[in-house]
Amino acid sequence: MTRLETPRLVLRHWTDDDLDPMAAINADPEVMRWIRNGQPLDRDGTAERLATWRRHWDEHGFGLFALTLRDTGELAGFTGPAVPTFLPEILPNVEIGWRLARKHWGRGLATEAARAVLAHARDDLGMKHLVSIHQVGNEASARVMLKIGMRLDRETTDPTLGTPLRVYAIDLT
Repeated sequence: MTRLETPRLVLRHWTDDDLDPMAAINADPEVMRWIRNGQPLDRDGTAERLATWRRHWDEHGFGLFALTLRDTGELAGFTGPAVPTFLPEILPNVEIGWRLARKHWGRGLATEAARAVLAHARDDLGMKHLVSIHQVGNEASARVMLKIGMRLDRETTDPTLGTPLRVYAIDLT
């Protein structure tokens, strides 16, 4: 199983023990404000997402990593590559995404984890290109994209929600 480590983080596969801490993250309205329709997820919704994330690993050989703090093992959120099926116009691109508990915002953890995922995508998965997508207004996420070297590729609209989106891209070669 793939495991990535950075000075402060461990990126690992999901376990059953991750359900409750991830459900707490997904229940926070501020965390979920810029995710799809902006609605928090309950425990059952999070369980469905965890099952989807695990299936993605099985189907594609890569996926979202559980993001834990190296010194405590606490689940801080996720980071990783995934196929953005909700936005068919950019397929077959792979998206790098992240979500962190609010108490971990502003510490550079998303950037640190994303850099590890970029190196993994290039060196271990042989990917040549990645994208990242954010709802217009989510400037914190856009800053992470810029910090990891991405550039604005296009502006578009979520086909099911009608919300404006920005797609950033990076070549890994």
